[in-house]
Amino acid sequence: QVQLVESGGGLVQAGGSLRLSCAASGRTFSRYVMGWFRQAPGKEREIVAAISRSGGATYYADLVKGRFTISRDNAKNTVYLQMNSLKPEDTAVYYCAAVDQFTIVVSIRVYDYWGQGTQVTVSS
Repeated sequence: QVQLVESGGGLVQAGGSLRLSCAASGRTFSRYVMGWFRQAPGKEREIVAAISRSGGATYYADLVKGRFTISRDNAKNTVYLQMNSLKPEDTAVYYCAAVDQFTIVVSIRVYDYWGQGTQVTVSS
């Protein structure tokens, strides 16, 4: 089992940047595919990005491709989401999630473990 704690959210102006972090408990962090998801008010939770166990493979939703970067440090049990060129439509609660899989998965239903979320608000 793994516990996840996100941090780094906040209020930023459009065009600005934020870096989210997700710290995981336990000694088997490297066996988990990690994902970042977000949920805006009145909308369904959607995937933003995912990263393989080693960090060698990544996935990005089209809406964030070229602006966001997912990375992980297995030695620190942490996954990151660097968000650049933020837009007001990026405003949402951002969640990290983990699943014990060999390859990247993008379906929200597959992920087993979730953090509590961190609010990101982008003002225009």
